[in-house]
Amino acid sequence: MLLINFWRQTLTLVVLSTLLSACGVNNIPTYDEQVKSSWSQVENQYQRRADLIPNLVSTVKGYAAHEKETLSAVTNARAKVGSIQVNGKLLDNPQAMQKFQQAQGELGSALKRLLVVSERYPNLKANQNFLALQSQLEGTENRISVARRDFITSTERYNTEIRTFPGKLWHGFLYSDMELREAYTATSQDAETAPEVSF
Repeated sequence: MLLINFWRQTLTLVVLSTLLSACGVNNIPTYDEQVKSSWSQVENQYQRRADLIPNLVSTVKGYAAHEKETLSAVTNARAKVGSIQVNGKLLDNPQAMQKFQQAQGELGSALKRLLVVSERYPNLKANQNFLALQSQLEGTENRISVARRDFITSTERYNTEIRTFPGKLWHGFLYSDMELREAYTATSQDAETAPEVSF
């Protein structure tokens, strides 16, 4: 009799474990980790851009010495981005996140102005170093865009899970300390306007 009860309890435990894992009890922490991971990829691409900027600025500096205002704007924007403390708590602080996004927007805007400077200097446009850096920078901007899209998607998935059934139940019972996540929002004033390039 004791052995039968043991097997009955074991079987019940196995069945309950299977049912619980199939009903989404682990979705919330899984989706939360996806949000963190996708945000890390956004930061990775921003870092790649920041690493390329000194090379781009020094290449342009040789040809466009009197474009100091534009070069200074890029350098200052990069310094501002570098001064913001980026850590795991950034995702949990909407004000810090907005400040970080705004600094990245300012840097992107300064880079657009720097690339327009190249139109004034035919030798610079033909310089292989500049062309390679410009190509890398354009690729990085595309990667940033994809990383932000992935972050938006993972944030949406996480937020939807904790606001809909059965995730809402699991959130209330087991994960009440995990709050909704803020999605990426464009903070640049010219984000809705395409940059104008004239030849």
